[in-house]
Amino acid sequence: MIPRPAPEEHAPYYGRYIERIPECDILEFLETQNRDTLALLAEFGDARGGFRYAPGKWSINQVVGHVTDVERVFAYRALVFSRADATPQAGMEQDDWAETADHDKRTLSSIAAELATVRKATVSLFRGFTDDMWTRVGVANDCRFTARAMPFIIAGHELHHVGVLRERYRS
Repeated sequence: MIPRPAPEEHAPYYGRYIERIPECDILEFLETQNRDTLALLAEFGDARGGFRYAPGKWSINQVVGHVTDVERVFAYRALVFSRADATPQAGMEQDDWAETADHDKRTLSSIAAELATVRKATVSLFRGFTDDMWTRVGVANDCRFTARAMPFIIAGHELHHVGVLRERYRS
């Protein structure tokens, strides 16, 4: 089992995501979480993909696209760190990404299928890490992280956004 990262293994901002994760096997959690998220998205259906709960807020499609994009970025960071690559990783401007990705031109079911594919790839990548790889350190957005922080951040980030979907996007 991959130990929970200590506070010094990630930027303080990400503690709010990591704290959401119960004591568990994080890789099994990622698999179960994805099934639960996909079930929620199926409840919304394609017709509601463009729904925004308020002007200026992201649509359901944009939220799911954002979760998918962030997972890709953090899985890549984990890969870079696990390979002892000292190249600092850039940050991402989430609002710019959400705006330019054109998620609202797609169906929610296609974006959900992409999320499922990305999650399978993420878990597969992580299952190949050795104990030593999890503790390797890198820099992203000018902050120090271990590879081990990444699956917890990915899962906590998704929990955050699924909570918003449940609270604000259900009719």
